[in-house]
Amino acid sequence: MKQELVREWMTPEPITATPDTTLPHAHRLLMENRIRRLPVVEKGRLVGIITRGDIRGAQPSDATSLTIWEMNYLLSQLKLKSLMTPRPITVHEDATIAEAARLMLRHKVSGLPVVDAGDTLVGIITESDIFRLVVRTWQEEAVPEPVPAG
Repeated sequence: MKQELVREWMTPEPITATPDTTLPHAHRLLMENRIRRLPVVEKGRLVGIITRGDIRGAQPSDATSLTIWEMNYLLSQLKLKSLMTPRPITVHEDATIAEAARLMLRHKVSGLPVVDAGDTLVGIITESDIFRLVVRTWQEEAVPEPVPAG
């Protein structure tokens, strides 16, 4: 299991946004696609990442004195470049799952953008992908060996 490669378990061609994507549009992308993180790319290069938590953190407090219309207007003007985590930690597509898991634990993140040799975004690997590998491995180990006839 530790020697499985990231490329075999990642989600290829992830849904992405640009630095100029607005907060409401990014939120819609996350919700409609049922994903928790969105790589931010510019001219094909990974420049950041935004998560559901980042978007929740950008929401105004209930204690605001702004009207709902003022809040919605201000939120509609927010661009990801001001909210994203720039230069996110990445993993190479030829890294092992063990390496990806160590990076996630060390940096306390639940997903990593996956890049190729040219540092181009090629996928995303998440804790769910790694968990899927663990479950598959356990299932394979649980299958009893066939008893030879005779």
